[in-house]
Amino acid sequence: MIICSNCQHENVSGTLFCVECGAQLNGAESLTTQSITQDQIVDDLQKATPVAEPPSSPANSWLSLHLMDSGKILPLASRNEFTMGRLSEGQPIMPDIDLTPYQAYASGVSRLHAVVKREGDRVVIMDLGSSNGTYLNGRRLAPHTEEPLKHGDVVALGKLKIQVLLRNI
Repeated sequence: MIICSNCQHENVSGTLFCVECGAQLNGAESLTTQSITQDQIVDDLQKATPVAEPPSSPANSWLSLHLMDSGKILPLASRNEFTMGRLSEGQPIMPDIDLTPYQAYASGVSRLHAVVKREGDRVVIMDLGSSNGTYLNGRRLAPHTEEPLKHGDVVALGKLKIQVLLRNI
């Protein structure tokens, strides 16, 4: 347990901010964030692997996300819109697709980073004003502007590379 020096609340080990008062706990001051340059992301995207075909996915899955670093494929179905991001302890923001287990924080993924939508026979992605940007095939997207997606496109949320696998819709 970590005792908050501000309010004396007992917090679970590993907690960075007190869940009671929000004060930064001892040891959290050594954490740093890093800025990611567009050149770093473009270099990483150029090393991308060829289009992967998803293994058997649910019959109603219109979109699958191939997480390129881990090889994991996330089939999506049942809805026409999904927000992507990461969880942050003590924050009420909850993305539809939680990328926390895939090193999202270290890769520069924001809590609510981007949204993927199906609109009739087209699929679009939109950056939600993320800190480290959303890239489509190496090109940084303007925030809050929809861009069309096609099968095999590579999207980078910060440095987290995801290949878009679309089913005929």
